[in-house]
Amino acid sequence: MTSISRTSLEDVALNTFHKRLAVYSSAAPFLDGYILSIIGVVMLQMTGALNLSIMEQGLIAAAPLVGMFFGGFLVGLLTDKIGRKLLYVLDLLAMVLFSLAQFWVEDAWWLIALRFLLGVAIGADHPLATSLLAEFLPKKQRGPILAALVMMWFIGAAAAYAVGEVILRIGGDDAWRWALASAAVPGAIFMLLRHGTPESARWLVSKGRIDEAEAVIKKVYGDGYSVDDLAEPETTTKVPISALFHSGYGKRIFFVSVFWTCSIIPQFAIYAFAPQILGLMGLEDELASVGSIVITSMFVIGCLLAVLTIAPLGRRKLLIHSFLWSGLALLLLGFFPDSSVVLTLILFSSYAVFIGGAQVLQYVYPNELFPTEIRGSAMGLCTSVSRIGAATGTYLVPLSLAAIGIGNTMLVCAGISLVGLIVAVLMAPETRSLELSQAGSLNSQAASLKS
Repeated sequence: MTSISRTSLEDVALNTFHKRLAVYSSAAPFLDGYILSIIGVVMLQMTGALNLSIMEQGLIAAAPLVGMFFGGFLVGLLTDKIGRKLLYVLDLLAMVLFSLAQFWVEDAWWLIALRFLLGVAIGADHPLATSLLAEFLPKKQRGPILAALVMMWFIGAAAAYAVGEVILRIGGDDAWRWALASAAVPGAIFMLLRHGTPESARWLVSKGRIDEAEAVIKKVYGDGYSVDDLAEPETTTKVPISALFHSGYGKRIFFVSVFWTCSIIPQFAIYAFAPQILGLMGLEDELASVGSIVITSMFVIGCLLAVLTIAPLGRRKLLIHSFLWSGLALLLLGFFPDSSVVLTLILFSSYAVFIGGAQVLQYVYPNELFPTEIRGSAMGLCTSVSRIGAATGTYLVPLSLAAIGIGNTMLVCAGISLVGLIVAVLMAPETRSLELSQAGSLNSQAASLKS
């Protein structure tokens, strides 16, 4: 089999299967946003019903993030060993069951355990869904479609707020139970949609199962295509999981983990505590709520703009500009914490828009920079590390606001963005013109990516 064919499947037109698979794979970020956000809607009523302490409230909120840390890497390892197809459906079945089980909890610790298990399932679905999607997408559409999935997190969060508020108004004393269990509905829909999705042909080739890969390709693309058009080399030297922790792939793990963490700490902190932060900067009561809505909308707009520019601008330039200009907005917020309401909203909105580039690349780079044998493991590991950043940012922001004030807190966030900028300048590769197998290789052709 040749490594690159004149009729490479990387160059085919986007077809119906690709579009359906993108929708099915969007379950990962959508349910992530929904499940993490619904808890905030019901926390007040739930606290009264279960007589929760402040510590228990914090553990319930943090449990999914801890679960994602374990689920991302461990299931990423598993999907590289046994394939994407089976876990692609079973993972959502677990989410549905754990979501439903929340309806019957009677104490905090059962809820903490279920939220942890939900986090494991959410973390697992990121490497599962994005790896499978990346391995089918054509080269030109791979970046924009993977990037577009990130917007589904905000759509999931918005859906949780809307559904949760409706249930609280009509659900009576048990409304919080119905709201938590409501995540089972989108989970079940996505699970049914995913049923029948074929195994990744690239993964099958990596395991030497050529006949099965051939059947998948003909089913998806038609009888005119074969394994020879896959542009996925059959190699006798397989890449072991241990390669993630040393040599060239270790550097790539470091790069993705650092830029992802540097983008997610300020983002989660600002998104989670926007009303409190805006209140400290002079926007109180209704103005703080309106400001929070504006900033959330700007996050979505930033992701959309990044999706539209990732192809013409390229991955490397998009990441560098994202950290540069979002970091500058945070720096100005730190230097001028007592500025006018208009300027404060403009700077926060600017941050939200410009950080969109780093956000959307969180799904693109880890799926492009590693070969099929370890792609799921790499995505899972980077997902796990990023959750440490999310938990850190969420936990430390209220402490930082109390200890050093709003201005210095924004300066710390700007410093984190500066670290991301430095790493992007020194290490960010350009992969937009490469086949997936080339981008994931350490050979001479892919080693000069920083052009």
